[in-house]
Amino acid sequence: MRIAVGMSGGVDSSVCALLLKEQGHEVIGITLRFHQEVCDELRVCCSPKDVQDAARVSQRLGIPHLTLDWEKLFEEKVINIFVNDHLKGNTPNPCAICNRDVKTGFLARYLRKVALIDKLATGHYARIVDYKGRKLIARGKDTKRDQSYFLALIKEEDIELLEFPLGELTKEEVREIAKRHGLEVAQKPDSQDVCFLMGKDVGSFLRERLGSQEGYFVYKGQIVGKHKGFYAYTVGQRKGLGVALGKPVYVVGVEPSKNIVYLGDEEELYRDWLILREVNFHLPPSLWDEPKAQVRYRNTPVRVKGIKPLEDGRYKVFFEEKVRGITPGQVCAFYENDVLLAGGIIEE
Repeated sequence: MRIAVGMSGGVDSSVCALLLKEQGHEVIGITLRFHQEVCDELRVCCSPKDVQDAARVSQRLGIPHLTLDWEKLFEEKVINIFVNDHLKGNTPNPCAICNRDVKTGFLARYLRKVALIDKLATGHYARIVDYKGRKLIARGKDTKRDQSYFLALIKEEDIELLEFPLGELTKEEVREIAKRHGLEVAQKPDSQDVCFLMGKDVGSFLRERLGSQEGYFVYKGQIVGKHKGFYAYTVGQRKGLGVALGKPVYVVGVEPSKNIVYLGDEEELYRDWLILREVNFHLPPSLWDEPKAQVRYRNTPVRVKGIKPLEDGRYKVFFEEKVRGITPGQVCAFYENDVLLAGGIIEE
């Protein structure tokens, strides 16, 4: 098969290309450049340094390597969405959006047209499985590294174009393979945090783009402090508030039109329902048996009691127990037996 490999310059995608080459496929290395800024001390992906690393690995493996300068597309489809969602009081998940609209789903469709590839392979710790008569995404063997949650927004029709060669491996096994084959990136540190923040915290990044906008913290109807912009706070946040009330308090909501951040006690963070927009089904709900929902990357999935269609393509989801810190803008992913069923963006 003619397989393109999304090469980020890290150990995962490098081993991905190596394994496919050993299997006899025609492999093409593809690297997306999202940043012109060189920050060797920062662990972010898709930087000029990563492009160089990906090119060196490709040369060592004897495969062609192409770089696509998609900085403008990334700005439009990911960064601008990130900033605008924060302005609406949401906390978006840029990695899930990027996988759908730029570097995984969209890239696979793009390369199918312009490079006539059969598949796009990536270094995600996830698997493609046969489940209830369909090809679906499932959690990777390495549960500590599983990245299927970030693939929840991938369109169903794009799944057939994807391949995840690392799905049955652990991170330790991947590094050992790279070391055994003499790849320079064998011990390269993993990318950390959101790549375009370039080492900044979210609040600092947004204030650089939007400016400081002084507003108030409100607790039980009373003003208890000031902040520099509602957009820098997320539901469930406790640290970095700069408010001393003699007990722990948490962000429970924001009101963008009034630049207010509402604080509350921990019990106010629990809900047993949510409303989803942009719902993306890999398997129709009529075929679900015992689904569970995951509302954050590291959250434990909870059983779904029901899912009800609303107007405008939205859905209301009910849980069998209350969930802490359901956050507008984040992704809710649905699983059954570790198989990804659907995903959507939390609206409220």
